[in-house]
Amino acid sequence: MVAGGVSLAVREHAPAVPSASTAVLVHGLASSARLWDGVAARLVRAGHPTVAVDLRGHGESDAPDTGYDTATAADDLIALIPHVSEAPVLLAGQSWGGNVVLQVAGRRPDLVAGLALVDGGWIHLAGRFDSWSDAEAQLTPSDIDGLPMADFRGYVAAALEDFPDGAVDAASSVVRELDDGTIRRRLTVPRHMQILRSMWADDPRRWYPLIQAPTVLMQASADETVAADVQLAADSIRRARVRPYPGAHHDLHLQRPDEVADDIRSLE
Repeated sequence: MVAGGVSLAVREHAPAVPSASTAVLVHGLASSARLWDGVAARLVRAGHPTVAVDLRGHGESDAPDTGYDTATAADDLIALIPHVSEAPVLLAGQSWGGNVVLQVAGRRPDLVAGLALVDGGWIHLAGRFDSWSDAEAQLTPSDIDGLPMADFRGYVAAALEDFPDGAVDAASSVVRELDDGTIRRRLTVPRHMQILRSMWADDPRRWYPLIQAPTVLMQASADETVAADVQLAADSIRRARVRPYPGAHHDLHLQRPDEVADDIRSLE
């Protein structure tokens, strides 16, 4: 339970014989902890107790009326981490989750033994769009509430062709199936947009000089602007290295879980 009595759901994966640091895995915007299942399985085989968290309004966590911004998500993780490990953790975040864990590591370096930024952490919307209205127009998600679950899973399966077994089930966890067989977003569109607005306002570059933990930046996108943002982060974070994933999907933790897990383990 974190501030305001909000409960966060976690997926705990325990090795038979713990022999390495605890890993805490944080999903991206409108995603869920289940997309980390493959990474968690690999980490557990290597002896890492592993916790994947559903941020507020996502997955199985509480969905209060407020707190849909990067700073509050970081607050929630700062409250959670001491409950899952007495020692500093390997902290990984994907996409927006990368921005969240970056802020955690900058604000509370004592909690973080290693930092993994999985195609995120360097996302600066104000640097990519001329105005918030432009960002809002391009990034507002489509209205999928009321779509039959079978149709939704079909779209997901087409997008995740050649992904590992279980990927479609994991990706489909971002919606809830109603009694009539249709779906509803777990994170509502207005709350989605509140988080995006916070990403517009927050410049991740301010956190780079505060990061003390060894850091790996896993870059999937080959876009030149993204590559420049990643390199700036790598140059500004004291103990950082870039790990390119050429041709990878943005959800590379779902697509290539063993490689992502090994990169997280390299921070030990």
